[in-house]
Amino acid sequence: MNQALYGATVKTLTVQDMTAMKQRGEKITCLTAYDASFSALCDAIGIDILLVGDSLGMVIQGQQTTLPVTVNDMVYHTRCVSQARRRAFIIADLPFMSYPNALCAAQNAARLMQESGAQMVKLEGARLETTRFLVDQGIPVCGHLGLLPQQINQLGTYKVQGKTTADADKILENAHQLQQAGASLLVLECVPAALAKTISDELTIPVIGIGAGIDCDGQVLVLYDMLGISIGKSPRFSKNFMLETNSISDAIAAYQLAVKQRQFPTSEHSF
Repeated sequence: MNQALYGATVKTLTVQDMTAMKQRGEKITCLTAYDASFSALCDAIGIDILLVGDSLGMVIQGQQTTLPVTVNDMVYHTRCVSQARRRAFIIADLPFMSYPNALCAAQNAARLMQESGAQMVKLEGARLETTRFLVDQGIPVCGHLGLLPQQINQLGTYKVQGKTTADADKILENAHQLQQAGASLLVLECVPAALAKTISDELTIPVIGIGAGIDCDGQVLVLYDMLGISIGKSPRFSKNFMLETNSISDAIAAYQLAVKQRQFPTSEHSF
């Protein structure tokens, strides 16, 4: 555990710090977090970004999908996370149907920032008008392309996206459009590694991958998956870091080191 991070000079990371990490070629580490205890632990170890994901619906609430998660749920869990961290950058998901239009998105994003301490909000899909509107209001935006869990009832199953040339071209186009609309960060989920590399190379904003190969600017995993304690089967792109360590803190530290040293993900965790 990096105790130095708890010193008096700890600086909370900003979106500009994420961009600087990309520019100097330093991999960005991100884990989901939903409560104060895990937030403090991940923060002390040095995880760069804590994502308060609507995945809490599945790993915390026991739901089958992320769809039942409410804005109130996100406000509560984001507040728990933000109050316990000192250094990590905090991103909070806008949950299902909390951004049907730009104004609604702004109102809900404002709650996550004002009431909970989020520094950025994440929304799924190429929501270009909404992204522009949020950025105009001073709300940093993280885009999310590839597999979109909030669209599970349209997709039918959680599967790799961007496998055909047409689909890959569309995701690449959407990535550029989101950057032009003002997004400061992009999450790519379950896309072929080659596509993720192209997007990461072409964009100036940091690209965080989950099931998107080694060449993204950073990596994110669901905390409970990488600790081997999620309900049900973990996705192929995840790794149980507890199998090689003796404690939760050691497992998180092993993940942090593996990402920073470009040892995770490997080909077996990629598509």
